Amino acid sequence: MKELQHLKKYFYKYRVQLTIGITITIISNLFRVFVPKLVGSIIDIVNKQVQNPTNSISIYKSELLEYIFFIIGAAVVTGILTFFMRQAIINVSRYIEFDLKNEIYIQYQKLSLNFYKKNRTGDLMNRISEDVGKVRMYAGPAIMYSINTITLFVVALTFMYRQAPLLTLYTIIPLPILSILIYKISKQIHKRSTIVQEYLSRLSTFTQESFSGISVIKAYGIEPQTSIKFDELSASSKDKQLSLVRVQAFFFPIMILLIGISNLLVIYIGGKQYIDGVISLGTIIEFIIYVNMLTWPVATVGWVTSIVQQAEASQKRINEFLKLEPEITNAIETPSVINGAIEFKDVYFTYDDTNIKALKGVSFKVNPGETLAIIGKTGSGKSTILDLIGRLYDVDKGSLLIDGTTIDKINLNNLREATGYVPQDAFLFSDTINNNIKFGKEEATDEEVIAAAKNAQVHKNIKKFAKQYDTILGERGITLSGGQKQRVSIARAIIKAPQILLFDDCLSAVDTETEEKILNNLSRLTHEKTTVIVSHRISSAKNADHIIVLDDGKIAQKGTHETLINIDGYYKELYLKQLNAKEIL
Repeated sequence: MKELQHLKKYFYKYRVQLTIGITITIISNLFRVFVPKLVGSIIDIVNKQVQNPTNSISIYKSELLEYIFFIIGAAVVTGILTFFMRQAIINVSRYIEFDLKNEIYIQYQKLSLNFYKKNRTGDLMNRISEDVGKVRMYAGPAIMYSINTITLFVVALTFMYRQAPLLTLYTIIPLPILSILIYKISKQIHKRSTIVQEYLSRLSTFTQESFSGISVIKAYGIEPQTSIKFDELSASSKDKQLSLVRVQAFFFPIMILLIGISNLLVIYIGGKQYIDGVISLGTIIEFIIYVNMLTWPVATVGWVTSIVQQAEASQKRINEFLKLEPEITNAIETPSVINGAIEFKDVYFTYDDTNIKALKGVSFKVNPGETLAIIGKTGSGKSTILDLIGRLYDVDKGSLLIDGTTIDKINLNNLREATGYVPQDAFLFSDTINNNIKFGKEEATDEEVIAAAKNAQVHKNIKKFAKQYDTILGERGITLSGGQKQRVSIARAIIKAPQILLFDDCLSAVDTETEEKILNNLSRLTHEKTTVIVSHRISSAKNADHIIVLDDGKIAQKGTHETLINIDGYYKELYLKQLNAKEIL
């Protein structure tokens, strides 16, 4: 249970509720164990009447009614206390589930972009849902039944030993055998539970990717092949589940067998002692009730062990990510004022997941309020520069300075708050268009949302929808066209009014006329803000204060539009090609 030690802080947090639940459990079991004693006394009274039929039943009537009244009262009190026991302990498990999911989610947010490149979404979702669910079963039902079993055993065995020590010893003979079997089987359950959860993650990942890429699957007509792969994964997952269930299936038959042996021992040994006059007939009945009263708690030992082993396996998977240290951390607690000056000094960067050297000694400077355009072929390192400015990664070598301070000495929260980023692949949430734009500024008014949409040249498109700004978008904004998604994403960045604006080829799906209108609006809105535009179009770069051309991670050319079109090189070639294609106005 080493991995489950992580939950100690939560048990301490809810120690009051747990203490109340444990106390109620003990009191409840005290009332429960009185019942066999009362039944045994009734049997002894009846036995006396049988042995002495001449005695009037009225002699024992009041005593019998008193015992019956106590039995009913004990049952009622036990039922009420059991209800409150479940309310206390099971509720705690839900609180722990809530806290653990939040802890995992917060950790997911802290982890760097590199982490998400190495791990699949389906696996991340499975750990925060299925694995946490397994852990909750340990924090609630497993603990509740364990406490109930232990207290009932201690109280019942104490009563039994005081009544008939020798008979009690014979009764508990099967327990050591039970312990050994539980130990052996639980090891197998732990091993197979880990495998089951891994396969569930694979299945979740495949399903999530299939649904996200359903348009591609349909476009290529590969539904049959996808279904075959899903069937294969499902079959493998089913086999692993059945392998686990086969081991778990041993528990209950073994429990029942051992309880049956205990009953036989009570009847045999107790019968001999009764014949010898050592114990009464009521004591035998009392012991049989005690043994059967312990049947369910003993049977739950196997079930609880199975839950604990599965929870251990799941918590181990959860801890793997919780123990990861974020690559990007906020080392500065004091607030940082961002003016927008950006400087790269001989910056090198390599993606460790692919070992691709994205930047090789890049140097440039942009002053506050200036616009930098970055042009280059695919894979030349353009988007990497934006990722480094937003500190989604840290540079490997060289220096990246914001307002003359190295970026790792800038308060990360202030840096992100002062940055507006429009990615190449615009991501929109399954929410209203209004809320998607407000993602940039949560407290924005409807007038501000409309103004941002107008500046992004998407307002007229939105007005054509039946519900306009209240239109609910499909997953990843699938309701909108590529150009509309890009423009909504631009509106989201504009409404934030950040000091640094980063545009990553975000006008690629927009026609040149609309692009020109958006660029004019951006020029008006960002004249005091630092803007970095990555593009494949000269039309997006021509009005920038500085233009750099990247080639294989290095700066091949730099200057203004007027300078670069008069120098032979990639920029002039691209300019002439797009001019001939009438893409430059």
